[in-house]
Amino acid sequence: MSRRADKRKKTAPAGAGAAPCTVTVCRGCCCGTPKIPGVDHAAQLAALRRTVPDGAQVRVTGCLDACEQANVVVVQPSAAGRAAGGRPVWLGLVNDEDAVQDIADWIEAGGPGLAEPPGVLDLYAFSPSRRVRAELPDG
Repeated sequence: MSRRADKRKKTAPAGAGAAPCTVTVCRGCCCGTPKIPGVDHAAQLAALRRTVPDGAQVRVTGCLDACEQANVVVVQPSAAGRAAGGRPVWLGLVNDEDAVQDIADWIEAGGPGLAEPPGVLDLYAFSPSRRVRAELPDG
């Protein structure tokens, strides 16, 4: 295989690899509950599922133990994004309808490792403890 073919394989779009981006949505003890008022949590999850590009997965998990950041969403890179150095990005306080579209747009552009997130998502990003990160499936 030529070097050129190798380069194309590493920079393929998010939906083009064996493993696409995954969006993990916390719906534990605080996230997705009335403890976070003013958010239609069911609509938020439905919007994520509707707006992420084909091939990307949205999954719901129990408590990610980052309750002070509720609602928590973790964007995990595609296989190509991980090969390019991308790592899971934890987003907290995702309680704004526009954040869902920003997440979907980022995944459409390639997600972690392949595209920079929309600037506003930097405001949502946080680093959980190593213990918490280790508890995320496939994290």
